[in-house]
Amino acid sequence: MFTPAGRFRVVALAEAVSWIGLLVGMFFKYATGLGDIGVKVFGPVHGVVFVAYLVVTAVTARQLRWSRWTAFWALAGSVPPFATLVFERWALRTGKLDDSATPAGIGLALRLRPAA
Repeated sequence: MFTPAGRFRVVALAEAVSWIGLLVGMFFKYATGLGDIGVKVFGPVHGVVFVAYLVVTAVTARQLRWSRWTAFWALAGSVPPFATLVFERWALRTGKLDDSATPAGIGLALRLRPAA
């Protein structure tokens, strides 16, 4: 999971999950009037995960040598709810998250090899 693609996939999922928490918190705050504890908890969590997604996306785009358009759509996917998952699935299906394309020496991957 320490490959560029693995980091990206984890953070993309975390961003979507934090959106769910924030949307549920907003529902309880505005639709039911039960208070704003959900927004107070998930607002900052989502903010941190959002920034982490932006950073990890920029690093991944450089490491996997994405085109500018691919990087643009990955970053734009951070705005609408759950679009990070849509982009992640598309990138996986089209080979944009193929770690074997990472040139040697650029990736920050931790690779453990069995003793020979």
